[in-house]
This record gives sequence, C-alpha cells and structure tokens, in this order.
Amino acid sequence: MSAAYQSDVIIVGGGLAGLAAAYDLLEQNRKVLLFDRDTPENFGGLARRAFGGILFVDTPDQRKRGIKDSPELAWSDWQSYAEFDEDDILPRTWAKYYVENSVPQIFEWLKSKGVSFLPLMNWPERGMFRPGNSVPRWHSTWGTGYALTEAVLRSLREHPKRENLLIHFSHRVDGLISNGGKVVGVKGRREDNGEEFDANGGAVILASGGMCGGDLSEVRKHWPAEFGTAPKVLLNGSHRYADGLLLKVAAENGAHVTNLGKHWHYAAGVFHPFPKQENDGLSLVPPRSALWLDAYGRRFGPLPLVGYTDTGYLVEQVCKSPGQYSWQVLNWKIAIKELAVSGSEYMTSIRNKKKLKFLKEILFGNKELVSRLLKESKDFVVANSLSELADKMDALSLPGHKIDREVMFRDIEGYDAMIGRGEAYFNDDQLRRIANFRKYRGDKLRVCKFQRIDDPKAYPLIAIREFILSRKSLGGIVTDLGSRVIDVEGKVIPGLYAVGEASGFGGGGIHGKRSLEGTFLGSCVLTGRAAARAIGNG
Repeated sequence: MSAAYQSDVIIVGGGLAGLAAAYDLLEQNRKVLLFDRDTPENFGGLARRAFGGILFVDTPDQRKRGIKDSPELAWSDWQSYAEFDEDDILPRTWAKYYVENSVPQIFEWLKSKGVSFLPLMNWPERGMFRPGNSVPRWHSTWGTGYALTEAVLRSLREHPKRENLLIHFSHRVDGLISNGGKVVGVKGRREDNGEEFDANGGAVILASGGMCGGDLSEVRKHWPAEFGTAPKVLLNGSHRYADGLLLKVAAENGAHVTNLGKHWHYAAGVFHPFPKQENDGLSLVPPRSALWLDAYGRRFGPLPLVGYTDTGYLVEQVCKSPGQYSWQVLNWKIAIKELAVSGSEYMTSIRNKKKLKFLKEILFGNKELVSRLLKESKDFVVANSLSELADKMDALSLPGHKIDREVMFRDIEGYDAMIGRGEAYFNDDQLRRIANFRKYRGDKLRVCKFQRIDDPKAYPLIAIREFILSRKSLGGIVTDLGSRVIDVEGKVIPGLYAVGEASGFGGGGIHGKRSLEGTFLGSCVLTGRAAARAIGNG
C-alpha cells in the first residue's frame, strides 16, 4: 500500500534553495509539499554545517568600509575566473544576473529574516594566473551557516500561511510523474520504512543537491580532466544524500544535464574526528604562513601553494603530486592566528554568537580551536624540533612516501632565512603574497607578520596531513532565469524546475570552471526565489 499526497507545488529537498522557494511560495498563498530524505534534526541540508560566507556585490557594508565595488567589476571578475565555454549561454546569463541582483534578491532577503554579517569582509580567490576577486566580497554570516539556516527556518515556522506548508522527512524521491508532456508530480519510497508514495501538484521543484557527497564513485566517474586522476584517498565534505540520483531522473525525463565534469573541491581536508559518513572530512582554511609540502615533505613549486589564491589550482597541484596528498608545516603562533575550519561545527564563538570570545580570538589567537584539533584529529602532529616533526610525519605517511628530511629541512631553513633578511629582500612568492594580504585590514588581523617556521619562540611545531575533500558539483540541470528546466532541444519542460546545486547553481553551471567563493549559498537563495517567482507568474 502506498501513500498519496496532493499540493499546489512539490519541492524535493530541504536545503537552502528549497527553503527559499518554499518561503516565497507561501508569500503567494500557495500550498507547498516539501519532501526531504534526511531527518528533522538535519533540516536545512549542507548549509546548516557551512561556514556561511556569501558573495555580495556593492553592499552597504562594503561601502561603509570604503570598498569600491560594482556589478560591472564583479561581472568582469566572474567571467575571468569562470572561463565559460562558448555554449555556456544560460550559465553566463545566470552569473550576470547574480552580480546585478545579489543585494536585492539575496542580501536584503536574508537580512529581512534576521541574518546578520560580520563587519569585515573576507577576500578569498584573488587569483593565481588570472584575476579573481578584485575586492573583498565574502560576507561572513554572524552565527555561521547554522544561524543562517535557523533564521530561514524560523521565518517559515512564523509565516502567517505556515499551515500551507507540509513537510515530510525520510522521503526519497526517485521518479517523476508526467501527464501530457507536463511534469505533475513525483514518486518514491520512504527511507525509514520502505513505504512507497506518490504526490501530485501543479509544479515540481528539484532542490535535491548535486553528486559530490552521497556516492564518491560518481565523483570519481566525472572527475575533472584538468585535475589528472582522482586521488586514492578522497574525503567527503558534502551531504550524504548528494548522490546525483535526481540528476539521473531528470535526464531520463528529457532534461539537459551538463558540466558534470566540473567540480569544486578543497585541498586542505582532514579526516573528521567523529565521522557521520564514510570518509567524512573537515575542510580546513589553510594558514597562509604555513609551508605547503608534498607527500615527501618537499615544498610545492616553483610557485608555492598559498591559501586564498586559487582553490582549483591548489587541488590540481596536489592531485598531480606524489601520493596525491600533502602536508602543511607551521607552528603554534601561526596556527592560533590563521588556522580555521570551513564549517559551523568547530567555529564555535561565531556559531554561538559570542562576541567577546570572538574578539579575544582575533586579538590573541584561537587557542581553543587549535588545541581541540590537536587533541581530536589524527592528521595533526606536534613536535619541538624539525627532526622530531619529521619522525611523526613519517609515522602518518602513506606507504611508499617517507619524508625527505634533507629537502624539507633545507626548504624550511631557506624560507626562514629569507624572512630574517627583511622585507626589502623578499624574493619568494609566498612572502610577497603575505605582504599583499596584510595591506587589507581584514587580512592583517588574520595573517602573521612574516613568521618563521622553525622559531623556538613560536613552538611547538605542527604538521597537518591533508587530503582532497569533495565538496560541490558545479554542473547540473540546465535552467532558464525562471529556474525552469530546459530539455536537450532547448525547450522548457512544463511543470519542472531545478534550483541550487541540482541546477549547477543556475543554468547548469553558473560558476564555469571555478567559483569566486561565497556564491554557493547565494545562488541557492537566488535560484529558489526565481523558481517561486516563475510559478507565481504562471
């Protein structure tokens, strides 16, 4: 026996994109039925665990701090970084729409839900070989992605038309229902008891995520060619249900699914101390004053790897290196100043909105975070000499990749010696970048002033074993600016919409080859709201 449901609109997926669509549909007095595969405590999807940074263009916060931004500048940066293919027409259209509408469609919408942002913007993805962000645009949510998700959920719970929203958890949608060429519903099976169900409505919104978490074999199958071969050890930093199931279902129903070979992964992943899924990982924000070494302990080069530059380049270099994993070598002083975790779980002072504690961490270092990671993570080692550090690194090295001590010691000594000669004599790209980072006030607070590695006053020494961490698929279902799904012939499939990562964050690949960062959560809101608006316009 199967259950049957009926509603005006059916949303598949309870992440940020689905929640944004649901809210705006309630504003239209629509009856909404939302199916989510997960359990109630995880409602909100990956956004709940995210750090919560969002890219906005020309906000009041930027202007207040003298940052001169504009949609025209952001559009230039986006095109440079994305390197769109000729046939990426709709992705390009979505990207331009994002930079022109990020404030009214995303920033102001979130602010109206009670979301606030830290006063200083971050400045990631400045670019290595081509321009990235010309100015700081990454607005950090006060309270991390957890608070952002809770604010949106609260707005849904308190909505005057809340009774029009029906939510069913542990419901796995695995098929679409069509009638006369129009999608009119979905079908599936419950995760908890196996009971079948179907639902009918006037429109279906796919907000089910991408393919970079639930099934890492799919990630390997579609691994980006420019990254070489997929690493043997690949960590999972995505959602356990981001398995690409509904991308396949959509394609089977005529949808154009594209750019599945374009991914957004991170190079500084460590095994999660308390895993909730296979190969569960944490994504570290790599300290910019640490030396990035390959599996043998040799510094990457000739261009050193430095965080905040080009994430795709970092991933590519690690994937093409021996062992396909890496080390970062630093010390306690660097760690407490620069080390962070890209997520809500470990960034507790921000997540819990503890202002005094957060300010203390900015001024004196986040000792609690580093101490916790040193205690809980098997990928961190601590020592009081380079020789002892190399011994402990060897104990963690994967088979066949012992540390080349002579080279590692030489690289560290050479780097430290250059710092000792003074800034006027820096001839190292990492030091030049650090000098540039520190000219921006927001980075000066987070980056050490040319700190030597082997400095007894900054001991203990720390080495972090890091792996590639799978995060997001940049491709997906092709959509127009109303989030309507487009078929392989370029026509709209009536009744079917796709939002968030399921749509490649807009158009089947709004980011092209790489993201300016902070555009994932923003695109979820943007595409979800676009779908609701298109449905409202009939």
